[in-house]
Amino acid sequence: MFRSVLVRSSSSAKQSLLRRSFSSSVPERKVAILGAAGGIGQPLALLMKLNPLVSSLSLFDIANTPGVAADVGHINTRSEVVGYMGDDELAKALAGADLVIIPAGVPRKPGMTRDDLFNINAGIVKNLCSAIAKYCPHALVNMISNPVNSTVPIAAEIFKKAGMYDEKKLFGVTTLDVVRAKTFYAGKANVPVAEVNVPVIGGHAGVTILPLFSQATPQANLSNDVLTALTKRTQDGGTEVVEAKAGKGSATLSMAYAGALFADACLKGLNGVPDVVECSYVQSTITELPFFASKVRLGKNGVEEVLDLGPLSDFEKQGLEALKPELKSSIEKGVKFANQ
Repeated sequence: MFRSVLVRSSSSAKQSLLRRSFSSSVPERKVAILGAAGGIGQPLALLMKLNPLVSSLSLFDIANTPGVAADVGHINTRSEVVGYMGDDELAKALAGADLVIIPAGVPRKPGMTRDDLFNINAGIVKNLCSAIAKYCPHALVNMISNPVNSTVPIAAEIFKKAGMYDEKKLFGVTTLDVVRAKTFYAGKANVPVAEVNVPVIGGHAGVTILPLFSQATPQANLSNDVLTALTKRTQDGGTEVVEAKAGKGSATLSMAYAGALFADACLKGLNGVPDVVECSYVQSTITELPFFASKVRLGKNGVEEVLDLGPLSDFEKQGLEALKPELKSSIEKGVKFANQ
């Protein structure tokens, strides 16, 4: 009995020592979620509360944030949680943030395209980015609010106007396209999904989403018909969820998961973990378009390197040329909105 108590107490002493050395060796990181009481924001707040790299979690929305913060704040993990509600509290929510994640805006409903969301969400993003420029100009910004193809260019223009645009610190979160491509590919290739990797390039809507299954690992010998169907399903993944939810929302849980994955990669990069590579929609010279999603090496400054697309199959080369006009027009629409 005495021995088991001793073992228990020595192991708990060891754990508290480990905890102390962990908390002293892991940098303090403040993460702010703007739109934290929404359909994506709430599960994202939960997932970021579970991330041991976060020391301070700031939850902002126009309503209901105190409740979300109280609920999430009871979870026994490292980060301190504070909820902020309404525009008056936005400055406090952002002050000192290392990473700002923006899932704010309205979700897609059946029959709506991502473009139908444009006017509402574009206005929200414009206001939030003006505040980021003012209160945490050096933070990394992870844009989730759709249409990402346009909201990232809007953010860039707002930051340029404020004189603090750093293209290395602005990311469109396209991780959900990668998550879907991995899941769908694993199902068809009959391989464990945890081992699968599939780069996804282009943009974050419909035909602008181009999964590079020719570069997928582990390689599987899938027919052209299957690859075409997998590409289409990845492109239509958001619509699949919107229709399945039958008017009750869009992809919120899988999006929160993808958002948390990408945020974790950004935090690891900031903390100096080497070789963190994820796909993201960033300012780019990989193609003639000013913004493009491809593999990006993350580091202490945000984007350390935008990686080459690598070899494409003929089908993927066609897809790349086909997506460019739509992506170009979405980028121009964002720039025009920001400057009007």
